[in-house]
Amino acid sequence: MKKKLILESGEVFHGEGFGAELETAGEVVFNTGMTGYQELISDPSYCGQIVCMTYPLIGNYGINRDDYESIEPAIKGLIVKELCDLPSNFRTQITLDELFKKKNLSGISGIDTRRLTRVLRNHGVVKGKIVNADADETATAEELKSTTFPINQVEAVSTKTPYANPNRGFKVVLVDFGAKLGIIRELSQRNCDIIVVSQDTTAEEILLMDPDGIMLSNGPGDPEDVPHALDMIRGLLGKVPIFGICLGHQLIGLACGAKTFKLKFGHRGGNHPVLDLEKNTVAITSQNHGYAVDQESLKGTDLIETHIALNDRTNEGLKHKIHPCFSVQYHPEASPGPEDANYLFDEFIDLMEEFKR
Repeated sequence: MKKKLILESGEVFHGEGFGAELETAGEVVFNTGMTGYQELISDPSYCGQIVCMTYPLIGNYGINRDDYESIEPAIKGLIVKELCDLPSNFRTQITLDELFKKKNLSGISGIDTRRLTRVLRNHGVVKGKIVNADADETATAEELKSTTFPINQVEAVSTKTPYANPNRGFKVVLVDFGAKLGIIRELSQRNCDIIVVSQDTTAEEILLMDPDGIMLSNGPGDPEDVPHALDMIRGLLGKVPIFGICLGHQLIGLACGAKTFKLKFGHRGGNHPVLDLEKNTVAITSQNHGYAVDQESLKGTDLIETHIALNDRTNEGLKHKIHPCFSVQYHPEASPGPEDANYLFDEFIDLMEEFKR
């Protein structure tokens, strides 16, 4: 099944389609991970995006029951150099192609992913569309230029009703902006009694649950598209410890008076070095974000910069000067990626213990 990827800038990449036989459009981004494609595909933060894998061989260990980060993928499509049709791993249940057929997702293989990645690095994130081989290239590029994608990604991936993951330890309310299952797993391993709530839950509703701590999850899109979350965060500051991850980190920044901006091509992969300014240590981290907190805008706020990215020196962590609140831009739960930053969940437990005392 011949297909092609057309970008709004006019570039065309010819390849072979896999998964469902449908055309799909989205924001085209690249991920530098060598493994972890199952977690990536099921990460709600990729809502509305077509992801290009820079590692050339994808699908070689198949798909298994254990490595999903959500029940239903929100990704729009996948771009790979070489798709493996015969995976070899003792956990393999189905192939990547079979998963895409079952989940009605479209992918393309056989294109020059190095060339595509250079285009994205030079020009920034662009809109693109995976189409049939006979599609009109000029008309599709023009269509993409005038296309406006939805900005309600967080609403689309967040749970609609609260649910519990019971345990005997600290009660943590996890605000779901597109939470990965890895966050729930890490909190559960520390015996946290978790209540997952929707992204539009108010501070008053959360405080009625009498939590020991608040976790603000990762999620897709522009943090400025979730303005209602800022009032919720302001209503919780000082009343209960808060830990923010990725989008949750950006929302804490906005709620405290800082600004965010869109990165040229984002940070996506499992090999991003981050410097802890307080400990003077470096962690290799898993990242997936297209926006960052503006460091200049931190001046005059009650936020302290705690971490920076060593690749481009952008902000990667914040701590409140007065209230028990901290956040990181990267993913301490990994999934996929290294677990160097896993200790941050222990620091969240310590913060709740200290606040209770």
